[in-house]
Amino acid sequence: MKSHRTPPRFEPRRTGNAFIIAAMLLSLCILSLIKARYCSVPNAKSQALAELEPMEVSGLATQTGGGEAARPEDEEDEGNTKTAQKIVAEKTAIDLSKPICSETSKRSNVCEAEGDIRLQASSHTILLHPSLIDGEWKTKPYCRKHDPPAMKNIKEWTMKPFSSSSEPPPPPPQCTVNYTVPALVFSIGGFTGNLFHDFTDVIVPLFISSYQFRGEVQFVVADIKPWWVSKFIVILKQLSNYDIIDANNDDQEAVRCFPRVIVGLSFHKELGVDPSKTPTGYSILEFKAMLRKAYGLERPTAAPWGDPWDIRRKPRMLIISRKKTRAFLNERGMTDMAMSLGFDVRVAEPDITTDLAKFARLVNSADVMIGVHGAGLTNMVFLPEGAVLIQVVPMGGLDWLARDTFGQPSPDMQLKYMDYRIQADESTLSEQYPGDHPVLKDPYSIHKQGWNSLSKTYLDNQNVRPHLGRLRNTLMDALKHLPHGRKEV
Repeated sequence: MKSHRTPPRFEPRRTGNAFIIAAMLLSLCILSLIKARYCSVPNAKSQALAELEPMEVSGLATQTGGGEAARPEDEEDEGNTKTAQKIVAEKTAIDLSKPICSETSKRSNVCEAEGDIRLQASSHTILLHPSLIDGEWKTKPYCRKHDPPAMKNIKEWTMKPFSSSSEPPPPPPQCTVNYTVPALVFSIGGFTGNLFHDFTDVIVPLFISSYQFRGEVQFVVADIKPWWVSKFIVILKQLSNYDIIDANNDDQEAVRCFPRVIVGLSFHKELGVDPSKTPTGYSILEFKAMLRKAYGLERPTAAPWGDPWDIRRKPRMLIISRKKTRAFLNERGMTDMAMSLGFDVRVAEPDITTDLAKFARLVNSADVMIGVHGAGLTNMVFLPEGAVLIQVVPMGGLDWLARDTFGQPSPDMQLKYMDYRIQADESTLSEQYPGDHPVLKDPYSIHKQGWNSLSKTYLDNQNVRPHLGRLRNTLMDALKHLPHGRKEV
């Protein structure tokens, strides 16, 4: 018979231990809930740093602008600020890896910075916070960097940090004027005064660079020519809501502080805009619309005035006249012949003193504009869409020059482009040189001597007398492209 076994003594102790463990687990759960409610989660620290980063940047602007002193921080805030400063420093290192200045085309360099920027126009100096620039950058803000004669008299601008390497660094110059809009710095030196260069070197690049701001941009103009500003002031006012700053005559003590600066204009192509390179895809058509608004031009297209069925409505032809060189020697005959085709003919000779607003309205009234290669053809920018541009190309192998300057820009402006190429017997060069002379027989041998020889021979020393019969055929072709229903002519 088995003896009765007494239950072990440790069973009640095991039950007590289990109760203790359960209590500890419960306590841990309660502590976890308290921590979740009152302590920061891991992401809270990074979120705080993200909020501190812009505070750090704006703090720099406030401090350099003479703002109030920073308030003392407690130990935790100080630690977060140091960490934030480290992050800002890391971001600065990344920013410094990007060049301040870049080549936007073979014709133009553009320098750009955003942050604490102090511009001293009289000395052509732009001071930046050290976090924005490493060393000095120098540039000439005019869109012909490939052309030494044009760049010869363009003043150089310097961009550099406003603190030196000395310890402690000197304080930056105090702002005398504060702006909330970007500064756009450019030169109107170079070849301005020639209408073609006015537009292709300055006005079109200025549109490319400033149109995105819808007027909220401050122009800082270097190498200023007061007459030039007066001539194009209505265009400048379309692109900026503010009076320009004359860098040449600015107060020597002025320190103008901007949130952003752009030095130099972007060049795309002769008298053209590449929509793929503009911030919002705007093109030369928006440029022409801007010109129509600036000068109050009434015709966006070459549609007939008034009643489209009125056969008395004649298409208008504008002859761009020249007197000194590349002049039409039979201008009167050209006018009479064009009138016999039904054209209302106007003849005008623009020059540097021409009232551009009045001339723009005349050009805008035309359906066909004809002229010998030269700056006067730049007025094509005022032609209505659907109009015809006829470029008379002097003899001398100048097809490439005619094409690049006025031929290629025409389609983007919605203009029909035609050319009339002068032959030897239509040029006064045939009266100056024997028939076997290289000027007549081998123009490219003259080209090889350089631009000065080419220009002197074929541009400065040639007048033309187009054959009226051959020119008549060109004008009849032009009529076919106009929306005037010219069957009755």
